[in-house]
Amino acid sequence: MTKIAFFGHDAADAAIRRRVVALQADGIAVTGFMMRRRAPLAQEWINIDLGETRDGAFVQRIRQVFRGARIAAKAADELRSADVIYARNLDMLACAFLAKRHAGLSTPVIYECLDIHRLLCRKDPVGWTLRAFEGWLLKKCRALIVSSPAFVREHFDRYYSGGPKVFLVENRLTGGADYGDRGVGNKAQEAGKLRIGWVGNLRCRRSLDLLCSVAGQFGTQVEIRLHGVVAKLEIPDFDEKISRHPNVSFHGRYRSPEDLSEIYKGLDVVWSGDFMEAGLNSVWLLPNRIYEGGYFRTPAIAPAGTETGNWVEHRACGFTLEEPLEKSLPTLIGDLLDDPTRIRGYSCVLGELPEETFVQPLGFLRQVITQIIGAKVPS
Repeated sequence: MTKIAFFGHDAADAAIRRRVVALQADGIAVTGFMMRRRAPLAQEWINIDLGETRDGAFVQRIRQVFRGARIAAKAADELRSADVIYARNLDMLACAFLAKRHAGLSTPVIYECLDIHRLLCRKDPVGWTLRAFEGWLLKKCRALIVSSPAFVREHFDRYYSGGPKVFLVENRLTGGADYGDRGVGNKAQEAGKLRIGWVGNLRCRRSLDLLCSVAGQFGTQVEIRLHGVVAKLEIPDFDEKISRHPNVSFHGRYRSPEDLSEIYKGLDVVWSGDFMEAGLNSVWLLPNRIYEGGYFRTPAIAPAGTETGNWVEHRACGFTLEEPLEKSLPTLIGDLLDDPTRIRGYSCVLGELPEETFVQPLGFLRQVITQIIGAKVPS
């Protein structure tokens, strides 16, 4: 059985759990080497705790990279038994290489990048230094895994040449899990009412402002349901903002896949915009919610000109909006309240798309990892 040492920034992160569970479902043994920012809701793998970090505390996180590497190296037997080291995000890639050096190992390393941090995009010495560091580590990696092709087009191809082989692993649902009924017939049945969801990592202040504005403008005709983890550093007044609107409700953290069916059954459309890193990562990413919502036949609303908007337009399965969204979003909501048949139409389109559009086939990750392990070692 193939064994992976998985270096992750937060053992409680839902996306990390989803990736680990997907690897396990494909018959790969996973040992986590992970830091933590909160207590996990569920954890189905052996984990070596690399210590606690805090959101936005970059100096502390850098220090913890060095501490965590030494902790990981002390678990040398677990590291040595791995066929490959899998490191998510740049800080954990650095931690993995340090641990590998401390333990005296030659194990190949995979770099998984699901976000391009704004610091890596700066045109000043900070950006140049970080990109030089990332490029140096990339040359040592056996492979690069990205969740969106735009990350390659806009970042890796632009700044680095001769890097490792790239594999696209989208943020699809894990294959083999029971997600329940896909929600046939539950969309937009009641004219004059609309349930809008924002699901996942709630980190975008502009998105919250847009949704709260819609809630205030349309009152009881609209219900806004928020599910996930709030990035309080980005939206420190989150609680205050939603408390002003009785038709906005926050339901907190959820488990995937266990809670997804119930969440999406309660929604007519899902908001899929992100502006936390406007013009950069926010334009390039493909978020979990388009796959989750798509599986449950819940059409997305996405800003035009983004990779998410392009994904929706290419499949003709949802709504895209031009700027200024402060005008186009309320206009769309008003139209859907008057005529919900467009939601029904897109829901039907989503239902007709192949399931693998939204769900990663069993064995897919095993094939990727097998290819990577057998690839030529970078010089």
